[in-house]
Parts: sequence; structure tokens; C-alpha cells
Amino acid sequence: MSPETLAPHTTCERLDRTHIDARLSGCACLPSLSSIDSALRELLGADQRYTSQIAEIIRRDPSLTARLLRLVNSVYYGMAKPVKNIEEAVFYLGVRQIRQLAMVTPIIEDFQRLTEGRRFPWRQFWRHCIAVALMTREITDLLQSQDDEIDYVAGLIHDVGKIVMASAFPDHFTEIYHNRDQMTGDLLQWEKEVLGVDHAELGAMYLRKQRLPEVFVEIVQCHHTPQQARLQSGVTAAVHVADMLVRHTKIGDSGSKAEVPFESWLESPGWKILFGHQTDAEKSITRASLNRSLERIPSILESLV
Repeated sequence: MSPETLAPHTTCERLDRTHIDARLSGCACLPSLSSIDSALRELLGADQRYTSQIAEIIRRDPSLTARLLRLVNSVYYGMAKPVKNIEEAVFYLGVRQIRQLAMVTPIIEDFQRLTEGRRFPWRQFWRHCIAVALMTREITDLLQSQDDEIDYVAGLIHDVGKIVMASAFPDHFTEIYHNRDQMTGDLLQWEKEVLGVDHAELGAMYLRKQRLPEVFVEIVQCHHTPQQARLQSGVTAAVHVADMLVRHTKIGDSGSKAEVPFESWLESPGWKILFGHQTDAEKSITRASLNRSLERIPSILESLV
């Protein structure tokens, strides 16, 4: 690594993978990732006549209820009269939005428990994660609508390695991220230099220990290098591009201070995987659609986190 990539004071001992793996064994699990309210998901897959039953389940979760009402009454939806009834909110938002809200709520709350007491602009970090989830879904929808939630969940948890680092390796996390204003160069290389692995690899190691499906392990591990993905190269590429778009627009805070230059994603491996086959006219339509999606995200986020 070149000297200019390093932050000025390296005081933590760099760990080998054996020590890192052992420390991860003591890291708290994220129950929301392995079991997200199956009863609600079952109802959400059913016919709209179950709206009252969906609303009844939502009422059991005050945090989800609050997010639901904030979202439907946000600038994004522009209701003339405030919606105060959960059944009405379910009607306006629809099955897909409810499903996404049902996943955001427990996952973010689990993330918050893992990072409790760790100094960092976490609210802005959650905003980054949710924005990447939303943009990942927008990107995959441009190509083919998804029947499952792999793309959305993958976008939401793509940076789980940073959360795990804050929880299991707090001294290393502090050294990396509290010196970031003085650091130049690549964040992934700096993480490897200080800790021994970068956040993508760390997140993959953690998810594997949690026995999550290998598809999520791969997406987290390869979200900066989608060309290396084998199981879900398309979704991995979508997360990669979504992350670049969100960081360029400065929605939230990923933890990286590196600028993402305008339209640099057009030369990224993720973009080439997804849209390399398109004509120039098709690429222009794609870019315009993604720009419109990006413009909508801040108003959505205000109601979520």
C-alpha cells in the first residue's frame, strides 16, 4: 500500500483471519435476517381482501406502525388529508411497500443494537443503507421485476461488515472511521491495513456464521467487485451501481469520504454487467429513469429513519 493511503496514526494491531474469525463467533446474531415475521410475509403474499388482517398484525409492532403512517403521509405520497387509519395506509402503500417496510424495521433495529455505544453518524448510515436498497430495487425493476426480496434485502445489508466491525472490533473501527477525514486513497485497502480484512469480506464472514443463504454472503462479499459474483451477478451488480449512485448523490453517509465522480458508474463493472448490451438510446432512458428515482428517495427516507 502506498504511504498516501494511510491515515496518520496506526495504533491497532492488525489481526489474522483466525483471530478475526474467533472474534466473530462472539458477535451477536441478527435474528431479523434469518426470520422476518413469517406471518406478515404470508399475509402480504395473499389477496388484497386480507388488508384488515395485515393491519392487525402491523398494529402489534409500534415501530412499524409509526413508519407506515409517516411514509404514507410523506411529501412523496402528497395526500390531501392525513391518513390516520392503518387499513387506509395499507391500501395506499400496497403489498410491495408494506413488505419492504416490514423488513426495514426489524433489520435496522437489530443493527442499532449491534452498534449501541459506538460513536458514528449512524442515522445517516441507515439512510445510506435504505437508499441503496431502494435503488437496487429500482435498477432490477428496469431489467425484470423481482418476485422475491433478494435484491432489496441485499441492498439493505450490503454494508453489514461495517456494523460488525463497530460491534466486534471497536478499536479498529474507531481508528479507521474516526481518521477518515485525514485519509486519502481507498477505504477497502485502509480497512485491510488496519484490521486485516475489509468490510465486504468481514460482512461475508459474519453472514456465513449466521448461516444465511450463500446468495447474501456472495452479494455482500462482492458488492464492490460484482464481476466476481457467480450466484447472483445481476443483483450484485445492481447493489454495486446503487451504492455508487447513492454515494455520488450524498444521500446518507456510507462511512467513505471518497468522492464518486459524476457518471463514473457508467464505466463500473456493475453497469457493464447490467446495461453493457444496451444501445445509446436505451442507456439514456435508463439514466433518466434512475435520476428520477434518486430524486424521490430523500422524501421517502424522511419517513423511514
